[in-house]
Amino acid sequence: MLLQFVYSNQDFVADVHWSSGRRVGIESTPAKFDTTIQAGWTDRMNRGLFRYHLGDLQTRVLPGAHGYVAQLNIQRGIERRKPQEILSIQQQFNAKQFNFNKINPEEIIFEMIKDTEGGNEIGQLHQPSRMVVLVNVSPLEFGHCLFVPDPSRCFPQILTRSAVSVGIEAVLLSSEPGFRVGFNSLGAFASVNHLHLHGYYLNHELKIESMPVKPLVPEKGFYRLLDFPAGFLFYTESEGVEEVTGAICQLTDFLVEGNIAHNVFLTRGCPPSDCIQNKKDLCSRKGVRIAVWPRTSSFGAKEESAFNVALCELAGHLPFKNKKDYELTTEKDVMDIIQTYLLPDTEFHMLEQKLTLHLREL
Repeated sequence: MLLQFVYSNQDFVADVHWSSGRRVGIESTPAKFDTTIQAGWTDRMNRGLFRYHLGDLQTRVLPGAHGYVAQLNIQRGIERRKPQEILSIQQQFNAKQFNFNKINPEEIIFEMIKDTEGGNEIGQLHQPSRMVVLVNVSPLEFGHCLFVPDPSRCFPQILTRSAVSVGIEAVLLSSEPGFRVGFNSLGAFASVNHLHLHGYYLNHELKIESMPVKPLVPEKGFYRLLDFPAGFLFYTESEGVEEVTGAICQLTDFLVEGNIAHNVFLTRGCPPSDCIQNKKDLCSRKGVRIAVWPRTSSFGAKEESAFNVALCELAGHLPFKNKKDYELTTEKDVMDIIQTYLLPDTEFHMLEQKLTLHLREL
């Protein structure tokens, strides 16, 4: 029988802080969400359901202002399933290709169910949805899992309100500042055209968590990142999830309609600011930062030898495919590679103007 993880807003962890040397960086007792995912993931690893055994990954922080976290993960580059051929950001679901209805059922850890109590949750404004959480059998890091909204409904890889809201809520349910959630659109290195988000633990602080921002439509939690790589940022705390979810989907729907590929990264982060904040604010992780990077589409493009530019690489986490690149790549090398996948400056600023106007009008 499928394990059910039932949660409500009362289960959200109000604030977390980084604490050196501990995987659980905040409380002596981890949240139920973390223990459930970690126990289920470890059980599947021990039962041999993964394509390879993931031990402690060799890790180093690249010298430089961006603090890139580099990890050597050769087996993922070799063993992961061959990505599907993607020709369009709006490509329809194809039941003949691999999808999450074809997995081994034992890969499923649990089903997330929100206890709505008052009946005002986002999911009830639309079709009722279920969120299945399963292991990624080619893991990037510890606890790497996939969040798949009702697999039987065969949604293509285009974000929905319920998927975004559960992604944000998953971050809020975790008591670990290193739990991250992300999304790759088609044309942005999504390898399966079946709606899913990634979740995993990375026990290293990333600059995206405190990067300064410029307000664009602050009443909708919408900002522009003021540092590389060029992108947009939303921010919310637990009480604002519904509103910011709507704004995020307004933006991503606009990108899909314009055939603009994009990556999304959700992480605990400090409140947005355009200047250096005090130490207390910089350490606080009360809310969730949601970064969205519009980028050039990669359809049938040759993969990079060092790393592919997708959700985690844009956020500052670099899983390297080979030892030579892992050992020799510099921060400048990383920035040069990433820049080739970002929109040209003029195109990005035109998009910023359109999105700002779009979000203000809605």
